[in-house]
Amino acid sequence: MEALNWQKSSYSSESANCIYLAAAPDRAIKLRESDDPGTIITTTPDALRVFLGGVKAGEFDHLTA
Repeated sequence: MEALNWQKSSYSSESANCIYLAAAPDRAIKLRESDDPGTIITTTPDALRVFLGGVKAGEFDHLTA
C-alpha cells in the first residue's frame, strides 16, 4: 500500500484538532482527524466538493454554535 500525503489546512494551529485530507491512488479522498488518525473516512472528489460548498455556504454553522 502506497503512503498517503496527508495535508492539513493552513487555518489549523499546531495545538488545534485538525482534519487531514489525502488523495489516494484510486482517486478516492481520505479524511482523518488528528485526535484519532487510525480512523479514516473515504469519499469521492465529487462528494467532497459538494460538502465543501455547503460548508462555505454556512449550511453547517448551526453545528458549531
